[in-house]
Amino acid sequence: MSDLKNILSNSNIIDEQLFQKYLAGTASAEERFFVENQMAEDDIVNEAIEGLQNFKDPQLAQTYVAQLNSQLQKQIGKRKKRQFNKLIKEQSWTIIAIIVVLTISAIAYFTIQLLHHSPR
Repeated sequence: MSDLKNILSNSNIIDEQLFQKYLAGTASAEERFFVENQMAEDDIVNEAIEGLQNFKDPQLAQTYVAQLNSQLQKQIGKRKKRQFNKLIKEQSWTIIAIIVVLTISAIAYFTIQLLHHSPR
């Protein structure tokens, strides 16, 4: 689930650190080859790297990534809350029925106990 909240992990193959190393030019030859192969195979990876290369300041890119991750987490949280509220609305009659049955059962139990222990 946490993978869904991190925009840089759409591809489970390349992680954020490898992106950073590639963009900074500190990746080894094997890592560069791997990233470039992924760019050729996956358009999303290609567009992500091309977009991140347009940033002159790596800190600015990190700031944008953090903001996007934060916004994505908020949207996912809102969606989950809406789904839960929708589920509760759909199940409201079921919940009411269960409460009514439990209440009637409790009243019946206490009535039977009261009649059973009352003097005759």
